[in-house]
Amino acid sequence: MLAESRSTTTVSRIADHLSRPHADRDRELCEMLRRRDPRGAERLLQVYGDRAYRLAVRITRAPQDAEEVVQDALLTVVRKIDSFRGESAFGSWFYRIVTNAAYQKIRGRRRHEGEISSDAIPGLLSETAHDASSWSRAVDDPARQTEVRAALTEAIDELPTHYRTIFVLRDLHGLSHIEIGQRLSLSAASVKTRIHRARSLLRGRLSEQWPAPHYPMAS
Repeated sequence: MLAESRSTTTVSRIADHLSRPHADRDRELCEMLRRRDPRGAERLLQVYGDRAYRLAVRITRAPQDAEEVVQDALLTVVRKIDSFRGESAFGSWFYRIVTNAAYQKIRGRRRHEGEISSDAIPGLLSETAHDASSWSRAVDDPARQTEVRAALTEAIDELPTHYRTIFVLRDLHGLSHIEIGQRLSLSAASVKTRIHRARSLLRGRLSEQWPAPHYPMAS
């Protein structure tokens, strides 16, 4: 009877915690994590674990990898909680960590498998003319496609985090502007602007490797 009472009390406390306004709930969660309260990580998993897992599955497309991503993200939050300044919502900060961890998992998997995805190339070409004299010519050359994919992966890795996260979600995994905005607490317009900027940076990086040929002017 006593055990049942304690169980009911525990469930009641969790339900009460989950029903609180997000700001109050997150503030208490952050305080627990900063105090290194052992219950903090458990509470973080209760509050954000399911959505973090769904996001990780959407990115990695592998349930087992997604589970590892969530665990890595939880450890990162516990380790870096003092760096959270409250300039954005705690949930947004956490989901960015999940997204980055998922991308790192994909990158590690590609290195292990020797495969580099070219899924992002159509997005890069969609905003620019398919100029046969630029790097885009290499995209259509079967003999150079592996080289293009390798260069693209390197260029994505070099993007600033806030651009890389959005680019991966949009061009590699097909999330809409609204879906990305909901996950990162950004407006659809801001998402669109950052995607455009990320693509521009990537095209610039690729153009450095495959510059347009210069022809001498006729005399």
